[in-house]
Amino acid sequence: MDTALEAFSNQVGTRYEMYNSLFSSLPFHRVEKTGVLLSLLVLHCEDGYLRQLSPQEIIHSFFEQYTHYRTGQEQHDLLFRFVQYAERQVVLFDALEEAAFRETHDMHGIGTLKQLSAAVLQQKAQEQLALKLQDFAVRMVLTAHPTQFYPSNVLGIINDLSQALATDNTSLAHSYLRQLGKTPFFKKEKPTPYEEAISLIWFLENVFYRAAGNIISFLSSQFPDAVRAGSKMLRMGFWPGGDRDGNPFVKSDTTLQVSDALRGAIIRAYYKDVRQLRRRLTFRGVEDVVKDLEIRLYNNLFVPDYKLDIKQEDILSSLREIRRLLLEEHNSLFLSLVEELITKVELFGLFFATLDIRQDSSVHANLYEELSARTDLLPKDYAQLPEEEKLAALLSIGESMVSPDLFGDDELLQDTLRTIPAIRKIQERNGEEGCHRYIISHCTSALNVVEVYTLFRLGGWQPEEISVDIVPLFETIADLGEAAGVMRQLYENEVYRKHLARRGDTQTIMLGFSDGTKDGGYLMANWSIYKAKEALTQVSREYGVEVIFFDGRGGPPARGGGKTQQFYASLGNNIANKEIQLTIQGQTVSSNFGSVDAAQFNLEQLLHAGISNALFSRSGSDLAPEDDELLQQLAEVSFESYAGLKNHPEFLEYLNFVSPLRYYGEANIGSRPSKRKAGKLNLDDLRAVPYVGAWSQLKQNLPGYYGVGTALETLHQRGDWARLQQLYKSSLYFKTLLDNCEMAMKKCFFPVTAYLADHPKYGPLWKQIYEEFERTKKYVLLLAGADTLMADKPLDELSIDLRQRIELPLITIQQYALAKIRTLEEQDPQHPGKKVYEKLVVRCSFGIINAERNSA
Repeated sequence: MDTALEAFSNQVGTRYEMYNSLFSSLPFHRVEKTGVLLSLLVLHCEDGYLRQLSPQEIIHSFFEQYTHYRTGQEQHDLLFRFVQYAERQVVLFDALEEAAFRETHDMHGIGTLKQLSAAVLQQKAQEQLALKLQDFAVRMVLTAHPTQFYPSNVLGIINDLSQALATDNTSLAHSYLRQLGKTPFFKKEKPTPYEEAISLIWFLENVFYRAAGNIISFLSSQFPDAVRAGSKMLRMGFWPGGDRDGNPFVKSDTTLQVSDALRGAIIRAYYKDVRQLRRRLTFRGVEDVVKDLEIRLYNNLFVPDYKLDIKQEDILSSLREIRRLLLEEHNSLFLSLVEELITKVELFGLFFATLDIRQDSSVHANLYEELSARTDLLPKDYAQLPEEEKLAALLSIGESMVSPDLFGDDELLQDTLRTIPAIRKIQERNGEEGCHRYIISHCTSALNVVEVYTLFRLGGWQPEEISVDIVPLFETIADLGEAAGVMRQLYENEVYRKHLARRGDTQTIMLGFSDGTKDGGYLMANWSIYKAKEALTQVSREYGVEVIFFDGRGGPPARGGGKTQQFYASLGNNIANKEIQLTIQGQTVSSNFGSVDAAQFNLEQLLHAGISNALFSRSGSDLAPEDDELLQQLAEVSFESYAGLKNHPEFLEYLNFVSPLRYYGEANIGSRPSKRKAGKLNLDDLRAVPYVGAWSQLKQNLPGYYGVGTALETLHQRGDWARLQQLYKSSLYFKTLLDNCEMAMKKCFFPVTAYLADHPKYGPLWKQIYEEFERTKKYVLLLAGADTLMADKPLDELSIDLRQRIELPLITIQQYALAKIRTLEEQDPQHPGKKVYEKLVVRCSFGIINAERNSA
């Protein structure tokens, strides 16, 4: 047995069973029976699905066989207790996985910096490393996309519980489990964007601050000549409080408030470290410098109404003076502690994480149409002008400060203008890195980019003062196809090209997975992004521009997640690789970066992918023309298959009928609405998070594989199977695509919805989806030469199996409740009896999504 797998079985599986028994003493109402009955329900579900029973039949027969509860009130009470109990079982499992991380992952193995270090020394590649590290970086951007169901106080308990479990402190673990029993898991109202920000700042302070510092300190000590002082090879980005796209609750004052919270958090982190230094640096001459720095940090942090008077350079100059004194007068005693803090201050400044601004292109377009109607800055017929003339009109606007009051009746347009001086204010307080990117959602043209450039001019910024990168976001299949043409037009625009020159001839371009998958299906979305990156790299090199790709990835494969480091390791010379930038969100934050060990390991995997690719293996990563053609064929067949399903007149109705989609907004996990616009449900306005999340809770995970089986089968029938097998062996990119597809399928469980097979309206759709699942599974396993999904990743496979067993009762209860709601709505759409079932649906969502971790 694999040692990591054995460690997982012992440290997580066996200990879960042991600690799970402690739940019997938790402060739940009538808890002693709940645990026993829940264990029986798990077995009853497993047996019931084998006998092809529906969730309704399973729940009804469970009450008949194992309880004396016959009234609705008694049965509902028990079901809610099951949900409460299972939620906490998920927390226990999460904490055990975190506690065992070092035993179940080789912290010095493949993909780590220790391994990279050995390879660099072995191949005498120190010079190439120094060259690569001059400007290479990994930027992790924390977003507030609502896929995180744990409130921040529960995250704190998981963190403490995992530490107690790691040291086998059973009595302390028991206390934390009892604390969990008393702590609410659900939010009675939606969080504000500011509250979302505070939840994520917890990870910055408790995890990333330490993990990033450890990584850079390690590389600096191994390769002092390669890692230059002030290295920014790890950067953090931040969206809560800056991301306005579809979120009417984010305003300019929110943005300023969050930037203050980020600055306060990093000063607090420095203050704690300086207090630790004071305990060690008790030497003559040094002690006073440390004390002075501590007082300055304290004043800027805790003294009410104290005017911010400390800059990054002030902290660094004090620390460098301390370092000089230790070197010259005190035998370098505790020098490493000082150097580690210098590294962190150089990395995080006073901003901690760069606050990105994001807004939808339609808002800017609307602003200029209103501006043309209300002022003389633009022609009155601006809205009807062709794009070229609109561009010329916008670029002819000189210094023209426009007051937000001009749009007195439109809060959205007022805020769009107020955002510009807010960016300037943040740069003054936190440094330029505090806020220097403006991302344009649904960018479809050069005009959309120039609209944002002109916003800064309207805000009073001179062209040479605009210290902000304008980042177009291309997401749908059509937009990805047009992206290179849009950028060519921008590169040929004299005004914008001068702006780029002032920004170091560098252009960041964001590519989004979520809407691409929703639009074109799994294979087409991934392939379109790959081809867009190729084309954008080519056009940018042609115009002497360094292009940086920023990937909008979610947690699951359906949103660009899965084993992301393998995608970066697989890219060839035809795709720019100066930086790796990606969003991390929802449970991906807590599952991959929830502890210092996990964060350090996963950050190292990304750094390793980018650095080793450049140093050792990029030449073999390029796809040959025939491989390119094969992938194009696969993508096209897959797209046709997915489009056929997506355009089925009852497709969205089916999802709404059988999944908890319509209750997503009631879970109060995010501040954003689940749809972009009010009104009838349609796929364009439905956000990707609830779309993917609903399929996940159905245990059908359709966006992660649909169309792949049909594509593989079609090429098999055409006689191309040998070529596909060769591609699977030779291309890490293609293998990673299918590996992540396997993960999506591994988390499916069709028996829970098999009762729909005979439904008069939705039966054919259910069968169509299930057949594609089976087809995809058959051909993916055939390519992998395996009998089971994820057979080459036994540790991940075991983790998923154990989690699926914990969530099985939750999925069953949720489907049971949805069926009850449908029955009641047939009698009366406003039936008062459905409220209790709706609450049950929402409560089950919490445990299901948390158990799935990277599901939505």
